[in-house]
Amino acid sequence: MTPGQRELRQARAYLSRVAESPAPALSELISGAGPVRAARLVAAGQVSHRVVAETGARRADDRAEADLSAVAALGGRLVIPEDDEWPAEAFTCFATPTAQADDRWRTPVALWVRGGGRLAELSDRAVAVVGARAATGYGEHVAAEFGYELAESGFAVVSGAAFGIDGAAHRGALAADGRTVAVQACGLDRPYPAGHHRLLDRIAEDGAVVSEYPPGVWPARHRFLVRNRLIAAFAAGTVVVEAGVRSGARRTATAAAALGRVVMAVPGPVTSALSVGCHLLVRDEQAVLVTRVAEVVEAVGRIGADLAPPLGTSRRHTDGLSPEVMAVYEALPARAPRHPEQLVRESGVPLARVRSALPLLELQGLVGCGVSGWHRVLPDNDL
Repeated sequence: MTPGQRELRQARAYLSRVAESPAPALSELISGAGPVRAARLVAAGQVSHRVVAETGARRADDRAEADLSAVAALGGRLVIPEDDEWPAEAFTCFATPTAQADDRWRTPVALWVRGGGRLAELSDRAVAVVGARAATGYGEHVAAEFGYELAESGFAVVSGAAFGIDGAAHRGALAADGRTVAVQACGLDRPYPAGHHRLLDRIAEDGAVVSEYPPGVWPARHRFLVRNRLIAAFAAGTVVVEAGVRSGARRTATAAAALGRVVMAVPGPVTSALSVGCHLLVRDEQAVLVTRVAEVVEAVGRIGADLAPPLGTSRRHTDGLSPEVMAVYEALPARAPRHPEQLVRESGVPLARVRSALPLLELQGLVGCGVSGWHRVLPDNDL
C-alpha cells in the first residue's frame, strides 16, 4: 500500500467515526473536496454549519489507526469507494434524483467488512430477504426455503442477521452452500444479536459481514433504521416475508422502493398480525406478490430469460370434451349402467348424438359397454 493509499484509507476511517450516517452535508463535502482534504477540514473545524452539526461532537475523536488495527485483528478490512471491491454498480442507486432528493439515502463513507467474499461480486447478483424478528413457524420456513433456493440459483442472500426471518434466510443460504451477506448496525467487534455469534462466523467464511460503523460502536435503534438502506441498496430486490404494520422490514421495503429496487412480499394468513405489513404492501401496490423463488428470480433477473415457469395444473380425463359429449358422460350414473335411450332425457342430447357420443367416450377410456348397457369407467384421479 502506497503512502497515498494509506492516507486515503485513514481519512475515510476517521470520517466514518465522526458523523452518524447518513450524513448528507459531510457526503457533499467529501464529493467536493475529496476524502483526505475533507478529513483535514473537519478536524480543523473549517467547515460549514451543516457539516459542524454532523461532526462537531466527534471531530476530535481521531481513532483511524486504532480502528484499522482493530478490524484487522478481527480478520476484517475497511473497504472504501476507491477500492476495486467497492460495490460501485449496486450503489449507483444512491445517485438517482429520487435518492438525492432525500437526505435519508446517502452512500456510506466506507464499509467495515469481515469475510472472504468480495462486495462487488456479492452484490452483482443478490436478493435481500427480510422480515419480523418474532416470526411465526410459517415465516421462518418460507424464509429458509427462499434462502436455500436463491442460493441454489446463484444469488447471494442479503439480510440483517436478526432473529426470526433474517436468521432463517441466512441459514437457508448456508444450507445450500451458498453465499450470504449480513449487514450490521454496530461495529464488527459487537456481533448482534449475541446469540447469532456463530452464525455470523459462518456467514463470514464465504460471504461477508458488513457495517458502516467502526469497531466499538454499539447497536442502537436509529442505527438499525439507517442500516436498512444498505440492505436494500446491496440487492437487486427485497423480499418481505413477514412484517407487522410498523416494522423495520417495511422500512427496508420503503428504502428499496426509493432506491429503485424491486420490492416483493410473501402473503400469509389474513388472521396473522405478522402478515399485515406484507398484505398492505401488496394492497397499496408497493410490492409484487411472490409465492415461490421462481417468481423472485423473474422479478430481479434478466428480462425475457428468467421467466417463472407456469404453475402446473392437474389434467382431468374429461378435459377437451365438447359440451354435448360432456353432457352425455355426466348423464351416466357413477355405478349403474344405462342404455342410450335412458340418457336422452337426463342429458338433453338427441338419441342419434347420444349414440355417437358414447363410442367417443369409450375410445378415451371414460365409459364401457356391457350386456346391461353403458357404464362409467372411473380413473383414479377422477374419483
